[in-house]
Amino acid sequence: MSYLNRIDVISSHLNKQQDEDEEYLIDSPTGATTKKETITVTDNRTGKSYDFKIKNGTLNANLFKEVSETADDNGLMIYDPGFQNTAVVTSYITYIDGDKGILRYRGYPIEELAERSNFLEVAYLLINGNLPNKSQLDQWNNKIMTHTFLHENLVAMMKTFRYDAHPMGMVISTVAALGTFYPESNPALAGQEIFKSESVRNKQIFRIVGKLPTIAASAWRHRIGRPYNTPVNHLGYTENFLYMLDKLSEPDYKPNPVLCRALEILFILHADHELNCSTAAMRHIASSGTDPYTAVAGAAGALYGPLHGGANEAVLDMLTHIGTKENIPQFIADVKGKKKKLMGFGHRIYKNYDPRAKIIRRVAYEVFESLGKEPLIEVATELEKQALSDEYFVSRKLYPNVDFYSGLIYKAMGFPTDMFPVLFMIPRAVGWLAHWVEHLEDPETKIYRPRQVYKGEWYRNYIPIEGRPPAKVRSQDSYSSSTTKRYSKLSQ
Repeated sequence: MSYLNRIDVISSHLNKQQDEDEEYLIDSPTGATTKKETITVTDNRTGKSYDFKIKNGTLNANLFKEVSETADDNGLMIYDPGFQNTAVVTSYITYIDGDKGILRYRGYPIEELAERSNFLEVAYLLINGNLPNKSQLDQWNNKIMTHTFLHENLVAMMKTFRYDAHPMGMVISTVAALGTFYPESNPALAGQEIFKSESVRNKQIFRIVGKLPTIAASAWRHRIGRPYNTPVNHLGYTENFLYMLDKLSEPDYKPNPVLCRALEILFILHADHELNCSTAAMRHIASSGTDPYTAVAGAAGALYGPLHGGANEAVLDMLTHIGTKENIPQFIADVKGKKKKLMGFGHRIYKNYDPRAKIIRRVAYEVFESLGKEPLIEVATELEKQALSDEYFVSRKLYPNVDFYSGLIYKAMGFPTDMFPVLFMIPRAVGWLAHWVEHLEDPETKIYRPRQVYKGEWYRNYIPIEGRPPAKVRSQDSYSSSTTKRYSKLSQ
């Protein structure tokens, strides 16, 4: 990032702060500026009005219990499928302004961190709240890198997976199993108060962050039928990960430094993204008081889904289907005609160019210069160019997101698409752990228990089976294996 570009980034973030300050200033009739911190709700069913206090731009949902038509109706509930406009926590970790394309970790612009920092330093920032000094970072790095080895029983367990097991399934299962090796750190066994101790919490953080690359690399080696490599702790975090992935018999093997730095930046960009699906799952599971290994495994299960961590695979499939630049106009016409989907554009949060996508685009070309150009990059850049010059997409605020280029980088680095969610999970675990710590320290912490709107049968009498009419059920058809079909023929 050049000096002038850095000034532009800082300026845009400072301008945003000025906008935030002005939002709360409203001219009063006397010309003075005051804050309006309440909202009046009128229930037209009863004619009653209620004044509710606004705090940090939110309303307490429990206040709506006061809005009732009868004494026994328990008041109103807020209905929000998919949590599209529901805040369930107060967080100090990650700030996003989707309209302006701003992403900050603990107040630091993501552009600055990707340019000037490294992943373990960013991990320290997210989990502990501030950037470390030299001695703190050295100690942090040492603690994590000395927790990279796996118990031999865990290695033996991984070797029992099928030869074609999906790497993400292996990683999720292994992380869940990892917790069984530390019963002294399981609240169900050692008491629900154990994580009030910072030293106990930190021990689990060092273990999870340190061992995840080893677990991921072992899953990769298992997939390709090669023996697992043990960590080399004097290497950097991403360097050690690539070493475990690729070392064969070379006595002095060292990974490509360009790829190490590219992966470092990708890990920084993927480390946290506010309260997305998997992070919400992490907090939801942790709210029951369970151990962080179980919570991380559950969050990884959410990340596994194609609508979340598998989105960059869909981008690659789309680009492969397009094939050449010449086919782009027809593809865009098909998107407009609702015949095809434009993957990697648009975001539920960002209504501007995803700031991570800008950084990844630059990283992609650095990787291509080292490894050779990925053929699909020409299709990707031309598709981006044509889409961003088309009013159809611009008016709908469909800009490239982080998934548009990340899959191309991983493909150029030789990763198959089933490794993409694993590469996403390793850094995102840092964000999950930051939210876990914040959840533990939040005085408003409660077990998660969303409400529902019940629309089922109100009351039915039980009828003995002999007198019941045929039930209306959903289809119970299922796929059958060839063995089942042969067996059914024999048993007739």
